[in-house]
Amino acid sequence: MKTKKIPLYAKILIGMALGLIWGLSNSALGLTGFTHNWIKPFGTIFINSLKLIAVPLIIVSLVDGVSNLSDVSKLSRIGGKTIGLYMFTTVLAISIGLVLVNIIEPGKLLSAERRDSLHKNFASDLKQSITAAHSTHDAGPLQPLVNIVPDNFFNAASDNTNMLQIIFFSILFGVAMILANKEKVQPVKSFFDGANAVILSIVDIIMRYAPIGVFALLASLSIDLELMKALSVYSLNVVLGLAIMMFAVYPTLLKFFTKVKYKEFIRGILPAQILAFSTSSSAATLPVTMDCAEKNLGISEEVSSFVLPLGATINMDGTSIHQGVSAVFIAQAFGIDLTLGQQLTILMTAVLASIGAAAVPGAGIIMLIIVLESVGLDPAGLALILAVDRPLDMLRTAVNITGDSAVASIVATSENELNIATANDPTTNINKD
Repeated sequence: MKTKKIPLYAKILIGMALGLIWGLSNSALGLTGFTHNWIKPFGTIFINSLKLIAVPLIIVSLVDGVSNLSDVSKLSRIGGKTIGLYMFTTVLAISIGLVLVNIIEPGKLLSAERRDSLHKNFASDLKQSITAAHSTHDAGPLQPLVNIVPDNFFNAASDNTNMLQIIFFSILFGVAMILANKEKVQPVKSFFDGANAVILSIVDIIMRYAPIGVFALLASLSIDLELMKALSVYSLNVVLGLAIMMFAVYPTLLKFFTKVKYKEFIRGILPAQILAFSTSSSAATLPVTMDCAEKNLGISEEVSSFVLPLGATINMDGTSIHQGVSAVFIAQAFGIDLTLGQQLTILMTAVLASIGAAAVPGAGIIMLIIVLESVGLDPAGLALILAVDRPLDMLRTAVNITGDSAVASIVATSENELNIATANDPTTNINKD
């Protein structure tokens, strides 16, 4: 009899549960020293693996993604509208997350003693992190813009705190590939296509190790009810941001720019939302999203085949909300008050990093490492949120594909490529092949 294979997300949940149990009981059982010496290192290896792949992932994904936009020359009008809308909704999503987390302040639910404990557990170089987090106090208003442009690519690539500079160079390289002679650029394009596939395979290998890494990270935490309370409020903070995008921002955009009724819109993309929720992958959901867009929402194939694949690559509204909330929550938990300049850096980094993020489970964690290191925060603080990341990942992926479909509806309407009758009555096609 063939045994059923346990999916990766289930293994991560099992590792999370075991890690929580160990973390809650290791002090009482006198296993703190054993945990620190023999279990915590595996969590450190997991974090280091994610940090290792961050720079290569950004470079090859961004160069590959931007260079693929050569189709915009043929669909310049549609491409301009699509990219503009995606950038707008992404910036809006991160802004919503940052506003909410600064109002709710879930990280400040931890006592001073608990923060001191976190300092010892995670931030061996916390003084350096605090200095980096406050470094913009005396800087000029345009200093963040100056900091984006590297004076030496190799220096920037050697330090994960220079992610904005890496992103800038990668975008510049990709744009230059579009403008250069196609025949001469083709070998370079093929290299980055292949490198992107290899990097994604490495991400997959690292994520297979995730259950052990998650267990080790959580087991080494001194978990108590105070931390669980802060995590619960943090989770509600993320969910509130996602709900605002889903039930306020998208309905407003559709009302102003289309004639599609939001209730019918949701009914039309429901199969894609369910699949996105269950797989946590925009890429895996893409065929279903396109099918729903064309058959249930009445979007033309010309628009859906361009807008939706592009959205799976560069538009991650739900993930962007999570990035902003998580970065500030971790800073609050460490007792660091991020300046306005640092929070603007979070916004810019998250927007640009989303362009090159892989539309697969676990990519959000790598994006978050990029965001954390851009403001000098210790990525080991990820251990605080890994326990609740999977359910939040499921929710934010559903929001991601909803945003893609909303933008596709707007673009299709502006191009007279939307069948309004179908869009307002998706049940006519929802069960068709």
